[in-house]
Amino acid sequence: MKKVSPGRFIAVLAVVVLLVGTLAGAGFAEEKVIKIGTLFPLTGPVATAGQRCRAAVETAVEVINNSYPNMNIPLAAQEGILGGHKIVLVHADHQGKPDIGKAEAERLFNQEKVYAIIGSYNSAVTKPASFVAEMQKKIFMCGCSSSAALTERGFKYFFRMAPTDKTESHEFVEFMKWMNETRGTDFKTVGIIYENTEFGKHAADEGKAAAKDAGFEVVADVPFSPGATSMNSEVQTLKAANPDVVFGACLGGDYTLWVRTMKELNWLPKAALNYCTGYQDPMITRQLGDDANYFSGGMGYAPQFAHLMPDVAPVEAIYKEKTTPSVPFDSDSIQEAVAMFILAQAIEKAGTLDYDTVAKTLHENVWDSPLSLGGKVEFAPGGQNIRAQSFLTQLQGGEYTIIYPEEYMQAEPIVPMVPWDKR
Repeated sequence: MKKVSPGRFIAVLAVVVLLVGTLAGAGFAEEKVIKIGTLFPLTGPVATAGQRCRAAVETAVEVINNSYPNMNIPLAAQEGILGGHKIVLVHADHQGKPDIGKAEAERLFNQEKVYAIIGSYNSAVTKPASFVAEMQKKIFMCGCSSSAALTERGFKYFFRMAPTDKTESHEFVEFMKWMNETRGTDFKTVGIIYENTEFGKHAADEGKAAAKDAGFEVVADVPFSPGATSMNSEVQTLKAANPDVVFGACLGGDYTLWVRTMKELNWLPKAALNYCTGYQDPMITRQLGDDANYFSGGMGYAPQFAHLMPDVAPVEAIYKEKTTPSVPFDSDSIQEAVAMFILAQAIEKAGTLDYDTVAKTLHENVWDSPLSLGGKVEFAPGGQNIRAQSFLTQLQGGEYTIIYPEEYMQAEPIVPMVPWDKR
């Protein structure tokens, strides 16, 4: 056997030690990464909205991972969380389909090993995807899915930022009563048009309950299949019932089709109040042009709220660089950024990635949130943000204008809506 000289042995040993140290360092570097999954409709009928939600989470991560000392945003002045951990996003596309959403949630947790998921825009997808998280005792942060049922399941690891369709329904009828009392509108009847999904059906149920409790008569209950190519029969049904006010739960292209069909059939209610729908989408507003005007709906953010939310501007500037074409935050996408910021704050405050500790920390604190109307986030049992706020806005001259509550009103509500042939 060939003998190894003492000097050569020491040299080899030094190389081995160096390699072990390098590998250990690589392992340590990997430990400084926190993987977060996003689950949005990146393709399909509401892909544009999903892509903007993804960009909003990416924007929040850029702020969290890097130092922005001039931003008045929690965590912006430091780099990363938990002593330098950086967040890495893993994106998934649910295509607006609940079964795909559930499968992608399982893949993100089981194969990609993400720590938490942020999503899913569509309430119908958020429901099964968040069930996966709850069964695995892992955190699911929901930005804008509005079905109130999502936070009525008693889940421990589910957290939602936005107002619910129950909240918006009560806001709608409060506005109607206020208009009757102060503007003499004499609203009496309500019609509801909604997509036949978890979101749409629940919004319709909440709208009907709120209207009836407030003494308004529901004269039209009109479901439709999302992704429809025609809404003639649905709009004909509304036109025949001729409600004073319509509550709308129509996402993306369905909203555009609904508006254009009403124009084709030359009918409008006195007022149209929309849940978190295509109404809130600035791209759809641009596409519809003047046809978008005089419709109304609840919103947690629009650029016209800048005087109330001044700290949004520098974050929004980053977001605009991540969207094509460049657009400001909308009421939905900004909630997904909030979800990421709140989760990061909770991890930092908890000082650990232990799920139970982070969930407990989320529940037990009131969080600063400059990107939220009102500036605070606080969770009730079940995960609903009880500080969530929205204003009723109306599109006037292509601008989202606050029309309720009265103390924030930027312009008088234009009611009845201007007829198609008078525009």
